[in-house]
Amino acid sequence: MLGLKSFHRPTIYALSTPLARSAIGVIRISGSQSSYIFNQLTKSHPKHRITSVRKLISPKSGILLDEALTIFFKGPHSYTGEDLLELHVHGGVAIIKNILNEIKQLHNPDDDILIRYAENGEFSHRSFLNGRFDLTELEGIREMIDAETETQRISSLTSMTGKSKQIFNQWRQELLQNIALLTTVIDFGEDHDIEEISSLFEQVNDNLKKLHTEVHGFLKRVQNAEILLNGIKVTLLGPPNAGKSSLLNTIANKDAAIVSSIAGTTRDAIDIPLDVNGYKVVVGDTAGLRDVNLADEIEVEGIKRAKAKSVESDLVLVTLPTDYSFDDNEFIQHIKHLQSLEGPQIVGILNKEDLVTSEHKNEVISKFQDVFGCPVFTISCKTGSGTNELIDELTHIFQRISNTEKLPPISISDRAKDILINDVVYGIDQFAQFKDDDDIVLATESLRQAVEGIGKITGEAIGIEEILGVVFSSFCIGK
Repeated sequence: MLGLKSFHRPTIYALSTPLARSAIGVIRISGSQSSYIFNQLTKSHPKHRITSVRKLISPKSGILLDEALTIFFKGPHSYTGEDLLELHVHGGVAIIKNILNEIKQLHNPDDDILIRYAENGEFSHRSFLNGRFDLTELEGIREMIDAETETQRISSLTSMTGKSKQIFNQWRQELLQNIALLTTVIDFGEDHDIEEISSLFEQVNDNLKKLHTEVHGFLKRVQNAEILLNGIKVTLLGPPNAGKSSLLNTIANKDAAIVSSIAGTTRDAIDIPLDVNGYKVVVGDTAGLRDVNLADEIEVEGIKRAKAKSVESDLVLVTLPTDYSFDDNEFIQHIKHLQSLEGPQIVGILNKEDLVTSEHKNEVISKFQDVFGCPVFTISCKTGSGTNELIDELTHIFQRISNTEKLPPISISDRAKDILINDVVYGIDQFAQFKDDDDIVLATESLRQAVEGIGKITGEAIGIEEILGVVFSSFCIGK
């Protein structure tokens, strides 16, 4: 195993829940002194994986601290691989601080009882050192904790459950097998004729072409998942008083933007992060687009920003009122410009349908489609008509944008992605270059670089300590 044996390390403890008034607070303790701490606080001995309610008594004063639910895990069958104790105490701030202080007081270096407060991510760090998880699994756990939406949670599962680890280990094994074939040629080349060496070289080349395709496919899925983590960018675009802010509030199911009948209420581009059916969406409510000659200086700047934001979006919702005349050439030309970019998808929203007859509504829909050539949805933010259908359609669009219609999203850390591109893919690409130069030695070394890259990702690399600080620095204290 990496690192020192667990009994050479201090026992660590930390509050794993926020220090705030709540129903419960969870104090986690890991290390060889976990059972000693349990005994000192409860005057009893813990049993593996048995929950019990115990009175926590101050070892020095004998005063009752709290009555807590306790759970003890005997190493290596715990999260950290060490003896691990959890105290589920009442969530009063004074209670928690008092118990933490009592644990601190048990530190006694003279008797070789080493107890200290944990550092960021130290519980997870120890689980890695003790072989309970590799780095991809731990980074998946961190992503799971940080997930804000259902799709983000799902994307973290690939790493957290060890599927990414299996994929990387499979690639590593394939690379090692091909290195072995090339090493045979290097070490025993004089025993093979030129045709045999050439055939072996081509066999390895064919193997690596398949692996190259597989790695790039994996990276493509990771790239698609990044939009789920950062948020799908949606811009509401339309003339003043079209109901864009009302539409935003409808999608958000709350008052996220100021709504007024006065044209030009929204003067700037405002980003609102939302969870729409499990997808993180950043909706931009923008200033209404109209002839700049009719707008004041501030509104002109708002119109400029609205156009710029729409260009950078994944999806633009062109929102028009039912009385729109389609005579604003500047607005129409901007939408057509967006369509020519082949960047953001365009969807039409015809708002305030409750104010017109069905015949008039159909006429406007027909005109909308003739001018912009995009799908159109009719809604009423006032009555809620059509909004459920719109949300369902937006969800399908989000699936297409993130390519999650058929395959679930996957994610890996930025650290792992950078290594995958700069070490693994680069090494395979370099192999192809040296293979074309008939340099079997450098071609083999290129594959060794790819193997070492996978080791850096999973934590099996030599000199791994320099990587660990980056991985665990963003973990919370109690993890």
